[in-house]
Amino acid sequence: MAYPPHLQAGDRVVLFDGVCKLCNGWSRFLIRHDRAAKLKLCSVQSPQGQAILAWFGMPLDHFDTLLYVEGDRALQRSDAILAILHQLPAPWRWATVARVLPRRLRDWVYDPIARNRYRLFGRYPYCQVPRPEDRERFLHD
Repeated sequence: MAYPPHLQAGDRVVLFDGVCKLCNGWSRFLIRHDRAAKLKLCSVQSPQGQAILAWFGMPLDHFDTLLYVEGDRALQRSDAILAILHQLPAPWRWATVARVLPRRLRDWVYDPIARNRYRLFGRYPYCQVPRPEDRERFLHD
């Protein structure tokens, strides 16, 4: 099996918009609640993030969704959120019960938030640098 660049067997990576305040809050949430450190994080603006996006044939200049990568498979939108929550301990894992809802309905809720995230939550002028104690949680060379 071929893996995206910078990934190895067993890696689970969450790609997020590094200038989005909501997305950065999500990454801090994952660091805090993923105590088993199952997930790695990667900004889409980083060289690693750009290489992974290119591998999946996704746009490199705009990013409207969260991406969850496991092996050679990438999930987007509400499917990505549910796959990520499934990696977390209870009570967060319980939210995956939302999988019973049709994807079209889940994405109908997800899409307007993703599309308006800068207006609703704001954006940083540049990608945030991980705290030293969190550096190993991020995908790097």
